[in-house]
Amino acid sequence: MTFKLGLTGSIGMGKSTTGQMFVDAGCALWDADAAVHRLYDAGGAAVEPMRATFPDAIQNDAVSRDILRAKISSQPTALSLIEQIVHPLVAQDRARFVAQTAAEIAVFDIPLLFETGGNVAMDAVAVVHVPDDIQQTRVMARGTMDLAQFLAIKAKQMPNVEKCDRADFVILTDTLEHARAQVHHVIDQIRKRTKDA
Repeated sequence: MTFKLGLTGSIGMGKSTTGQMFVDAGCALWDADAAVHRLYDAGGAAVEPMRATFPDAIQNDAVSRDILRAKISSQPTALSLIEQIVHPLVAQDRARFVAQTAAEIAVFDIPLLFETGGNVAMDAVAVVHVPDDIQQTRVMARGTMDLAQFLAIKAKQMPNVEKCDRADFVILTDTLEHARAQVHHVIDQIRKRTKDA
């Protein structure tokens, strides 16, 4: 029986890097953002339903995330319509992964795990965390958004302190070495739990 570990945390907290550490330690990984990319790519399951709703968001037979972002900013109902298309498809992608994995521990990298109630489908949840100033520095260093965009995204997410309070494990991602050590500790704790169960 595969143990399902939800991995979440706010933007810039080091979730993707931490997810890769779990993979390096032998865990299977399902990444919600990667699933959305697959759905939006040419031939992806979201392309035709999105074309029916937002025909101008399709470029080269793929969904343009930039155009969708602009629509979300300018049309109050756009986000809800996009979610109605994408969320069921993402759930199907995740279900396929669960059916196919034989891993002892499967990690589910889901940015809005608590916000969407996805935590109830997990056996445990790990939250990645750094102080606010490090978070902002990391996001700004990417050069992909300005401060106002970062603050707008952050405002839509549950405060990371609240996520930490609700989590079974908190992984401080201040350094790679420290994060890696905590990942191994989490895996050890899960193995103890599953042996005792």
